[in-house]
Amino acid sequence: MIESRTPAFWRATLALCMGSVMVFSNLYITQPLLPLLRDAFEVTPLQAGMTLSVTTLTLGFCLLVFGPLSDAIGRRVIILSTLSLLMLTTFAAFFVEDYNLLLVLRGLQGVFIAGLPAAAMAYMGEEFDPKALLLAVGLYIGANSIGGIAGRVISGLAAHQWGWQSSFLTLAVFDLICLVLVIWLLPASRRFEPSPLRPHLMLKDLIGHLRNPIIVTACLVGGFNFFIFVNQYSYITYVLADAPYGLSTDWLGLLFLTYLTGTLAAGFSGRLMSGRSQPMGMALGVLILMAGSLLTLIPHLYGIVLGLFVNALGFFFAHTQAAGWVTRHAERARASATSLYLAFYYAGATLGGFYLDAFWHWGEWKGVVVGSLLVLILTLTMSLWLAGRERSLCVSGSVRQGRTLHAKPT
Repeated sequence: MIESRTPAFWRATLALCMGSVMVFSNLYITQPLLPLLRDAFEVTPLQAGMTLSVTTLTLGFCLLVFGPLSDAIGRRVIILSTLSLLMLTTFAAFFVEDYNLLLVLRGLQGVFIAGLPAAAMAYMGEEFDPKALLLAVGLYIGANSIGGIAGRVISGLAAHQWGWQSSFLTLAVFDLICLVLVIWLLPASRRFEPSPLRPHLMLKDLIGHLRNPIIVTACLVGGFNFFIFVNQYSYITYVLADAPYGLSTDWLGLLFLTYLTGTLAAGFSGRLMSGRSQPMGMALGVLILMAGSLLTLIPHLYGIVLGLFVNALGFFFAHTQAAGWVTRHAERARASATSLYLAFYYAGATLGGFYLDAFWHWGEWKGVVVGSLLVLILTLTMSLWLAGRERSLCVSGSVRQGRTLHAKPT
């Protein structure tokens, strides 16, 4: 197995991180463009937000397909083929002038984005030893946030200079560079054992995961947290694009540098929580996310930016713990379990915009914060419930072990 901090570890981890940066750059490319798309196509904020929602919708659905498919044909082939198709789709979007066609291409981007996250965690789980896995997962999830930052910053700067279509051309060139690096760096799978692609077994694995309450609850924590977190960014762009702030697209793109605290949180959370309760880590992350949401109510640009920095820190701290919990507690079909978690996660991103839109019309940004806190109270409760179950499982395991040690030989 690949051991921590060896040359093979850094090659594999860097390759997966570069792929992660690529896919998440494409996922969030339209988020800083929402006010621009609203005006260019004369659509509502909710309709403009569909350029993100349709991508997360197809992404979430296809994760359930690519996970089992990677169990059958291999992780590396799924990763490289979907990254290649994603690059071509991004390039095609440069030529779009019709809003409906843009939505179609964004949906296709979601399909191809699904390949890497569906296979990457399973690849690491098979190829890395436990110590290396803990470090690699933190770095990989940190790369998710770097990708989210890169896509939004590149998109915002390019759109400000040359128009929104140029964002897709610029990112397609960036995609090509990332793809070449992934092909060069990613080692072939050595411990992968293919499983026949049997749809009934795929369904059986998913049903098995759905019947496991500690997996489903962690999926709900991740999904509902993302339900709030990513859609807050969509609505804050309208706040900051309009009076009294009047930020242009390039500044809106730079706003997503607030994700940097999320990158740090994903990197250090694994080490910080090593040997500690992962559900309590989820709960801590949710509390930080709630505090950041309240800070954004400060009626000053600096207060809003500070709140977003805190939000990213809390969200990625909780996300890293929830994703690791699911991987750890999946008894079999690990890729399917990871895909299920991410399906919940991106379903949250898709549906959260519709939920928060009602609060936006009710009370604008203050309404969005109220709606956010209601959901975060729910995820905090779920995290604490998981912590209680974890303590119960530990006690039961200790009791069983004690009985075994004291049993008389027969």
